Amino acid sequence: LPDDLGKLLEYEKMADVTFKLEGEVFHAHKFVLAMRSPIFEVELYGPMRDNRRRNIIVEDMHPGVFKALLHFFYTYLPAMDDVAVEENNEMVKHLLVAADRYALERMKLMCESILCQKLDVANVASTLALADKYYCSNLKDVCIGFMSSSERMDDVVASRVYDHLKEVAQVS
Repeated sequence: LPDDLGKLLEYEKMADVTFKLEGEVFHAHKFVLAMRSPIFEVELYGPMRDNRRRNIIVEDMHPGVFKALLHFFYTYLPAMDDVAVEENNEMVKHLLVAADRYALERMKLMCESILCQKLDVANVASTLALADKYYCSNLKDVCIGFMSSSERMDDVVASRVYDHLKEVAQVS
């Protein structure tokens, strides 16, 4: 079934909604989006829907993230093959934010799991901030455990990201 639905994503002919992001157009099927996301269900089929609305402009998401998000909608599999290894961590963070936006709990948990495995001194502080902002309790616990490890604490505190987070916390 995931293979068949993945082929459906590639088959634009029967698509009934388009998304525009930074000049790129993505075709999709309302029923698939609504089936996977309660947010899309309300937006596309709820009482306040606009039956004539076939084009949706998404202004605050990178097209590559949206493409991976659509792939997940259709297959329930993460689409990370096209992303370079060094960009992978950032892509997963963006996907976590998108998963939160569209109430995709399974995708959010998958992103959390990947981020837990990729923690290092350079990214733990920013990952903790992300986990806190998007209510990812497991990821937050893993970050805190990583930071509180006696052999890593000095390196984490010395990082520039940690200094930036301290500044942001003082302003708030």
